[in-house]
Amino acid sequence: MKTDFTKEYEIIRGNSFGFYERKRGLIEVSGREAVMFLNGLITNDAAKLEENAQMLAAFPNAQGRLLATVRVLKSNDKFFFDTEAETYEKILKNLQRFTFAGDFFVNDLSDEFRYFEISDSQFQISKPEFIEFQSNFGRNIFVPKNAADVFLKELKDKNAVKISDELYEVLRIENGEPKYGVDMDETTIVPELGIDGLISYNKGCYIGQEIIARIHFRGHVAKKLTGLVFEENVALAGNEEIKSLEGKNAGKITSTVFSPKLAKQIALAFVRYDYLAEGTELKANGVNAKVKNLPFIE
Repeated sequence: MKTDFTKEYEIIRGNSFGFYERKRGLIEVSGREAVMFLNGLITNDAAKLEENAQMLAAFPNAQGRLLATVRVLKSNDKFFFDTEAETYEKILKNLQRFTFAGDFFVNDLSDEFRYFEISDSQFQISKPEFIEFQSNFGRNIFVPKNAADVFLKELKDKNAVKISDELYEVLRIENGEPKYGVDMDETTIVPELGIDGLISYNKGCYIGQEIIARIHFRGHVAKKLTGLVFEENVALAGNEEIKSLEGKNAGKITSTVFSPKLAKQIALAFVRYDYLAEGTELKANGVNAKVKNLPFIE
């Protein structure tokens, strides 16, 4: 039985705010040779990350395929890696392989913090011991476990709405945020995500760089993650095939929900290059849809 979250949705998309707690991995990396080791593993340039700034990056394998996407925050000359629960152990093991190779230290902080996403980026009650990231969803905060109950009380005192799993899924897709194991996995070539700022094409070598660079300098990927907006409500599922109006294979759907704000069925999908232009008309399960650049809602 589905939950009616209409009121909560209107609050989140209106003038108030909500919060969502979930499990994510938090890994601290430090040491004199941290930048050298990290730049051999990730797609972005750790050397360019300024103090108290964050960047996106991916861990690819040797074939340029995705192991994980991460956010990296530099603070007090340490690098904090935030990644999905589904990819956390894989990234931790990947980093720990190098702890005996030089001045490079890895500290798993995941069990020392609780993670909250706050839908209002102006929300102001963080403390120095909190570790914060930014996303399309607002402020994402790792709170020490011994401070989490007080933090929750402050949220509730400010009338923050607790976001359900079902509502969060709608907001996630509207915000155009892919989920590992659903919208992306180890079959995904990193540039196919089309995420701005994920890859540096100017730094030195890293695992999978040759393939990723070849795709970039060739001009384009064969397919890319983008959005679809359907003209009418339709029963869709992940891996649903997308066709051109002429019946040619145009890609596949990965996630789909009904967007209350747009009053339309929407989907994240990998769409072939020839059909990626915004506004291109396609079909899935017999219903017309138009390509929409992500996010669906700014």
